[in-house]
Amino acid sequence: MAEEKRSLFPALRLVLIAGIAGALAGAVAVYVTSRPAGNNGAVAPAASVSEADVAACTAKADRAASIAASARGDVAAMLAADPPQSLKALAFNDPEGKPMTLADRAGKTVLLNLWATWCFPCREEMPALDALQRDAGGDAFEVIAVNVDTGDDAKPKKFLADTGIDTLGYYRDNTLSLFNDLKKRGLALGLPVTLLIDAEGCLLAHMNGPAHWSGDDAKALVGAATAKP
Repeated sequence: MAEEKRSLFPALRLVLIAGIAGALAGAVAVYVTSRPAGNNGAVAPAASVSEADVAACTAKADRAASIAASARGDVAAMLAADPPQSLKALAFNDPEGKPMTLADRAGKTVLLNLWATWCFPCREEMPALDALQRDAGGDAFEVIAVNVDTGDDAKPKKFLADTGIDTLGYYRDNTLSLFNDLKKRGLALGLPVTLLIDAEGCLLAHMNGPAHWSGDDAKALVGAATAKP
C-alpha cells in the first residue's frame, strides 16, 4: 500500500507539468482566483522588507543552487530560487487565528506549503507533511502548511481530524491573499505549492505539485537546508 501511494506522486506531477505546458501553449488553464474574505479574513500587516533584506537574500544564489542540487528522488522537482528573495512579508493566520508573517519565524528554516481540501494532490500529501513535521520539526525547522479554503474553518478542520493530521499547526488564509501574492511573484501556478525558506526569511527553493515529504529524500533536503553554510 505504501508503494502504491508513493507511486501517485510522479503521475500527478506529470499531469501538472502537462497542464502547465498546455497553458503556455495557449490552452485553457484553470487558476485559483480571489474571493471575498470569510469569517477568518484577518491578515497581518506587511512585514518590513528593507533593501538590506533584499540584498542579503540575493547574495544567497550559490546557497540556493547548492540546496536545490541536494533535492533528489521524491523531492527532485524542487527548483533553486533564481534569485533568492525575501519572503518575510508573507502573511497568514497562526494556529490561534491571529495574524502573523514569516518574519515571526525568524531563526527557523520553514517548509511553507499551501493546500486546500478541494485539491486532491494536497489531500494526498498532507499525511506525509504531518510525518515530516513530527520527525524533523523543532527549534531549527518547521513545516507550515497553510490552508487556503475560502469560508469558515469547518471543512478543513474536519479533513484534518478525519485524516489524523495532529502534528501540523493549523495555519490559515481564507482570503487567498497569500496564494495571489505567490502567484504574482511567479512562484505559484496552482496547488499545492511548497517553498523552502531559510532562517532569515530568504526563499531558497520552490516546487509546484505534490511530493512524498516523509521519505529519506525530503529529510535529506531538510538536513541540507538547516545545516550551517
